[in-house]
Amino acid sequence: MSSNQSLIVWKQAVVQNLAGLDAEMANFIRERRVSISFRECGAHVGAFWLPGNRIYLNLRHYSLRTDPKDPRIQSILIHEIRHLQQGFFTALSIYGELEAWQLQFRVQQELTGEPYHPNLVELMSLPLGWDRAVLRRAQALMQVYASQAYRSDLLPLYPWGRELKYRLGFGS
Repeated sequence: MSSNQSLIVWKQAVVQNLAGLDAEMANFIRERRVSISFRECGAHVGAFWLPGNRIYLNLRHYSLRTDPKDPRIQSILIHEIRHLQQGFFTALSIYGELEAWQLQFRVQQELTGEPYHPNLVELMSLPLGWDRAVLRRAQALMQVYASQAYRSDLLPLYPWGRELKYRLGFGS
């Protein structure tokens, strides 16, 4: 079997497993024809999305040998799919990251039964909303968990449209 055929078979198995967790997410992948593939990047990155419905899993952590039922694969895909669902400007904000992080780690905890990492406990308890103090705290906690190499400090707290209105004094 060629590597391309192997990737197709592996992706089908991953999406089938995902359908058992969240049919909406699996349907999103199918309907939007989301491309899932591998790319090597920094060790602090598990996966990332790009416009055009593309998701890349970090080759340092995952490969075609990774079990399609692996809770980390399932939960990180859910994180990246949420970003694609959010749209570009929300996904590139702390608000969007907080939503995706909380969804990812909630799913991972449900699949493994393991408690949250100590550095995630507070992050998981934060309310998702427009409180800038909460979003700043989330931003800091993300860097505690993922290291300073995770550049959440470069993201606006709100999606760009809302952030611009805030900075111009037209909203909270």
